[in-house]
Amino acid sequence: MRSVVKVSKTIEDAINEALKELDAQREDISTEIIEEPSKGLFGFIGAKDAKVRVTVVNDPVDIAENFMDKLLNGMKIKAKSNIKREGSTLYVYIDNISSTDMGITIGRRGNTLDAIQYLLSLAVNRNREKYIKVLVDIKGYRKKREETLIRLAQKMGRKAKYNNGPVKLEPMNPYERRIIHSALQNVDGVTTHSEGEEPYRRVVIEAK
Repeated sequence: MRSVVKVSKTIEDAINEALKELDAQREDISTEIIEEPSKGLFGFIGAKDAKVRVTVVNDPVDIAENFMDKLLNGMKIKAKSNIKREGSTLYVYIDNISSTDMGITIGRRGNTLDAIQYLLSLAVNRNREKYIKVLVDIKGYRKKREETLIRLAQKMGRKAKYNNGPVKLEPMNPYERRIIHSALQNVDGVTTHSEGEEPYRRVVIEAK
């Protein structure tokens, strides 16, 4: 477990400095007060600062690393997970993987990768008050998929305007549907909406 000792004028200041260095939230730590602050004689003679040890006990990075190691081993996938936390978002990048294993991990239209992301999010956010967003990617797949969906949206938008009728896309997950909606929201002459029930919900593009 990661731990740091901080000295400051007050206990609160010392804890805040430790949180900043550890990039942790209060709910993730335990605090040991090593020395209480003292004003000393006449307010300055023999004055002592507060000294605390702060230890991360509920580290989402550690949780994610353990989860991904067990999951990939269980799937018999040889790969390495690189995990980075930025504020309230956890980025998980799967690297050092063969093309065959990458195809298995991504699944059809990213369904397996989405399932991994969902399960990891449940594990990381268990018993947490402040939600941490979890994003799992593999060799830039999500960026490439986003670019593909944007091109598809533009092409189908032109088709809807040319035919002056609705164009129904294949069923997509909520993340991919948002990409389609976003790509066409400022395009003149077309409008979008979703129809159907999960997991068969799809985007419909219409001329207006």
